[in-house]
Amino acid sequence: MSVPDFFGDLFVVLADRPEHHAPGDPQWRVWQGAARAEVRRLFADGTPVPFGPFGAITLPYHRMGNIDSLDLLGIDELIIFAFYAANAKRYRKVLDLGANIGLHSIVLSRIGFEVRSFEPDPTHFAKLRSNLELNGVRTELYQAAVSFEAGRQEFVRVLGNTTGSHLTGAKDSPYGDLERFSVDVEDISRHLPWADFAKIDIEGHEAALITNLNPAAFLSTDVMLEVGSPANAQAIFGHLSGGPVNMHAQKISWRRVQRLDDMPTSHRDGSLFLTGKDRMPWRKS
Repeated sequence: MSVPDFFGDLFVVLADRPEHHAPGDPQWRVWQGAARAEVRRLFADGTPVPFGPFGAITLPYHRMGNIDSLDLLGIDELIIFAFYAANAKRYRKVLDLGANIGLHSIVLSRIGFEVRSFEPDPTHFAKLRSNLELNGVRTELYQAAVSFEAGRQEFVRVLGNTTGSHLTGAKDSPYGDLERFSVDVEDISRHLPWADFAKIDIEGHEAALITNLNPAAFLSTDVMLEVGSPANAQAIFGHLSGGPVNMHAQKISWRRVQRLDDMPTSHRDGSLFLTGKDRMPWRKS
């Protein structure tokens, strides 16, 4: 692959080969190694990088505790971006729940989706706004967490890895140095009917969110979801299995979830896709 076309070519290959997306698959490992090397080489200095159908992306380098902004471009995130590209004509209105510093919001907007971006941490929100402006992207911004009811809740900032910050109670035993403060919370029921797609990465609060919604809510809104724990996997599986919503897990190469063991239980297992469709739409619409 030529360097300028690396990510564009990779997104095409990833969209064509979903059967190899399970973490640990030999082909997944090849993609992981190649992508890591190119990300570190091309994105390290904060200059624009050709990014396939999303155009040139600028992502300034940020430390976020013990990780950095380049960790946001791992192979599992690139797989999700390949899904966005493959479905550029299928969806129109998208929720980015847990927008962090804006990478998903940027790529979603770049291919024509109307985006609502939600990020409760004020430090990350400032970087989100700055990165959107830097990339010439506008979204509907909310400095807020998302739950099943609106209000104010305590938020835990994990200083060793601020991407793991979360609403109090979402994780059993947050580690390391912590900061606690209150944040605004938006009611998901106000926004979900507006969207036909949602990316949800809300650090352990996903089970509370999903299980407080009628499964029928996902018949018209597809969801790409990170599941943060075995307990959350069990709760979501129990709430949705046997109903009208199909679950497809990256852990099993996006096959339909049939039993609890098929469910992802952490970010290491990849994402979970919820849909009322008969199949997961990987081929271009």
